[in-house]
Amino acid sequence: MEPLISYSGLELTLVELILGAALLLLGAIISLLFARRGAGQSEARLQNHLGQMQQQQTELQGRLSQMAEDSAKRETMLRESLDVRLSKVSERVGESIEKTQERNSANLKQLHERLALIDRAQKNIETLSGEVTGLQNLLSNKQSRGAFGEKQMQDIIENYLPPNAYSFQATLSNSARVDALIHLPGEQGDVAIDSKFPMEAWRRFTEADNTPEQAQAGRDLVRDITKHINDIASKYLIFGETHDIAMLFLPSEAIYAELHANFPQVIEKSFSQKVMIVSPTTFMATLHTMRAVMKDAAMREQAHIIQREVGAMSKDVSLLDDRVAKLQSHFNQSVEDVRKIRISTEKITKRADKIESLEMAEEPQVSNVTDFRKTGA
Repeated sequence: MEPLISYSGLELTLVELILGAALLLLGAIISLLFARRGAGQSEARLQNHLGQMQQQQTELQGRLSQMAEDSAKRETMLRESLDVRLSKVSERVGESIEKTQERNSANLKQLHERLALIDRAQKNIETLSGEVTGLQNLLSNKQSRGAFGEKQMQDIIENYLPPNAYSFQATLSNSARVDALIHLPGEQGDVAIDSKFPMEAWRRFTEADNTPEQAQAGRDLVRDITKHINDIASKYLIFGETHDIAMLFLPSEAIYAELHANFPQVIEKSFSQKVMIVSPTTFMATLHTMRAVMKDAAMREQAHIIQREVGAMSKDVSLLDDRVAKLQSHFNQSVEDVRKIRISTEKITKRADKIESLEMAEEPQVSNVTDFRKTGA
């Protein structure tokens, strides 16, 4: 059974308290019995026993009151301790909740930013998908595909050459119409450029990878490119009018790389027909070289103008040298005149000093004559 009262190591249960009270009551009854039977000898003993019981009762009451006070103090201390612990726990819980809210807010902010990025990326993907779809629709039509390749070639030429160095959709003396002419300086002739985009045969060749149809698709691609080479060589290579080399512009780097990787006979055919096959990248490098040639030719054509200007500049320098010499002569003459003027001023200054010293010397003689006249009178 749990102790009802605990003080200084002494623990009392409810049963022990009841037994103690019963013993006290029994002692009181025995004392009364002894008092009735023997009034003489046992009176003193009874009084003594009653005094001891009263003293024990007093001590028990003191202990009970002390135990009550200690219990109240412990209850107060326990309450204060619980209040402090509850306050600390509440503070920690509040801090934890605040930190959790801050982390959740930061995570939500990052989540919103990432969702915004994903949204923008999705819009870009949708835009790109639409552009790719449009490009596929454009390239699926042969006429549109040809216009696309021609426009790409024109943009490259306009970015690399001055406006007077090329012509678009020019007509040659044999009534053939060429996509572009590059005007080389001097009597080198114009370079004819024709844009072709053999996409169907190339697409069949790439889609028939490692299949029996790939060989036939490769032969079709070679046939189409060879036909374009022969057409350019027959139409745009005119002796005395155009340059001895023409160009076949392929708007696709993939087709150009495929020809060099798997169809070297086509490249050899183009060299033999004096038709240079170029892709957008190689076409840029070729135009860069042509621009350097044009600049060099322009410098050579303007050499006589430069020589004339240098001769005139030399005459101007000689005239300037003569004028500087004359100016130096005038300057030297001015220096000599200034020197002579200073000599004259020095002479004048010396004569003035002499005159001043002469007057100062004659002043005492005048005073002596005056004094002599005064004494004679």
